[in-house]
Amino acid sequence: MKKSVRFAVALAGFVFSVSTMCLAQSSGEAIYKEKCLNCHGLTGLANSGVGKVMKVKPITDAEVRKMTEAEMIQAARNGAGKMQPYKDSLTDSQTRAVVVYFRTFLK
Repeated sequence: MKKSVRFAVALAGFVFSVSTMCLAQSSGEAIYKEKCLNCHGLTGLANSGVGKVMKVKPITDAEVRKMTEAEMIQAARNGAGKMQPYKDSLTDSQTRAVVVYFRTFLK
């Protein structure tokens, strides 16, 4: 009996941790699609109409590729070029989640 209870608790902990990671990942994606997609495009290539008009650099641009996660977070928080700052509309964890999601396009 004790063995099955320990197993159930361990399984519940595992499921909770996996679902939390998936939720964080999906929240970054959801926020990206809500706030960033129009300019940065579906895959970060800035090939949307707005992205082209605003001359947004794609994720493949050398300057963007060399940016660290911390630098991207600062750019999202404070704005960069024509990009508006999101420090008042996104929490630190939301900003980080978006940047982590955006950086998946580097691969």
